[in-house]
Amino acid sequence: MDLDLVLLSRIQFAFTVMFHYLFPPLSIGLGLVMVILEGRALRRGDPRDEALARFWTRIFAVNFAVGVASGIVMEFQFGTNWAAYSRFVGDVFGSALAAEGIFAFFLESGFLAVLVFGWDRVGRRTHFFATLMVFLGSTFSAVWIIIANSWQQTPAGHRLVEHDGVMRVEVVDFWAMVFSPSSMHRLGHVLLGAFILGGFFVMSISAWYLLGGRHGELARRSFGVGLVVATLASWAELLSGHAQAEMVAEHQPAKLAAFEGHFVTGDGPTPMYVVGWPDAQAQAVRGGIAIPGMLSLLVKGNLREPVTGLDRIAPDERPPVVVPFLAYHVMAALGMAFVGLTSVAMFLWWRGRLFTQRWLLWIFVVAVLGPYAANQAGWVAAEVGRQPWVVYGLLRTRDAVSSTVAPEHVLASLLGFGLVYLALFVLWLVVVNEKIRHGPKLPDDAAEPAAARSLVRAAVEVGMGHGGESLVAGERPRDDGGA
Repeated sequence: MDLDLVLLSRIQFAFTVMFHYLFPPLSIGLGLVMVILEGRALRRGDPRDEALARFWTRIFAVNFAVGVASGIVMEFQFGTNWAAYSRFVGDVFGSALAAEGIFAFFLESGFLAVLVFGWDRVGRRTHFFATLMVFLGSTFSAVWIIIANSWQQTPAGHRLVEHDGVMRVEVVDFWAMVFSPSSMHRLGHVLLGAFILGGFFVMSISAWYLLGGRHGELARRSFGVGLVVATLASWAELLSGHAQAEMVAEHQPAKLAAFEGHFVTGDGPTPMYVVGWPDAQAQAVRGGIAIPGMLSLLVKGNLREPVTGLDRIAPDERPPVVVPFLAYHVMAALGMAFVGLTSVAMFLWWRGRLFTQRWLLWIFVVAVLGPYAANQAGWVAAEVGRQPWVVYGLLRTRDAVSSTVAPEHVLASLLGFGLVYLALFVLWLVVVNEKIRHGPKLPDDAAEPAAARSLVRAAVEVGMGHGGESLVAGERPRDDGGA
């Protein structure tokens, strides 16, 4: 059987990126939660907020370490599997990645030691500053990576030059490259997705504690912060997605047509499919349920103009349809679910009934899988939707691979990476689970006063060794707000 070098190289890169992308969004989202909690502790002097900030910092540190380890492989692939691509875009990617190293990675890693080990060694203001810098560093890292990737989607600020018979791009306007037509849209979308993941991750663990009758007051506080972050980010993501769809329609009409399974342009308003299965041969979406005219309304702002279909795109420039269509619709459906779920939870929280709804807490325990799936689906939709281009309109994917790498070598390394990443993932699960089992811990002098509790409850808690940080096992959590 002949092995396809281009396909194997794409699968290998997609696998390594998708695995790596499990960790940076969580680092960004948890970083925001940590800043909120520690900032509130600094302002109010409440040891409970500080205890929560310490707890989430421990999980952040584990996630950050695995994220760094899993991301190294991608750097090498640029030179091994994608040498032609690296030669072509080196001037653009070199400047963006250099900026990422200078302004982001050094900032993040430089303050990480103070964040993790400096709780009892530096002042509270200094530690809060370190927490803020780590959060900004992780955010800036995403900024420069997204800028580089967005330039591939909508190239700007460059010129084509020839060196020794080989074409490559050179930056002629750095800021035009930075602010390419898609960069700010995609940046906002990615960061909001990270905030949603951070909020849902915090709510998942907090809900688990509440259902088990552990760390009651701390879990309610933590859940409240996660809920506010996830709710605001979910609604903002809805607006961001609309703006990004308009941008894609203008600059990458073939991608939008693949997202929507839009094969034939037509003369009237374009419907928007909610579900279905695109059939490229039949030029139709089988079993589709569509909202008449909705795509024209969202993209064009009216019910008169048709949206460009794949029939207006040259056949050799059309992306595959099935994968972008399904990934895009999964992402969009999950996004709407986040809006609905967080809005219901906010209403119940306002009414003082949130933490008595055990069915809803169970939903939040497992709902953290949703943001992970949405982030992955969004990346798949964006990257597959730009095919057959690796740099849109300038360099085709088939021309970007290294000619000296044998397909069997790519396959062997793909299997090797699979084993290594499996070990990393298991390690991450084991260490994070261990930290979750221990949970947050209040200082001894911040425990709830015994006089404020019933004598029976106080006696049981002391006998269990939980102090004032947890509820009696099996007791229903009190609904006293939390955030």
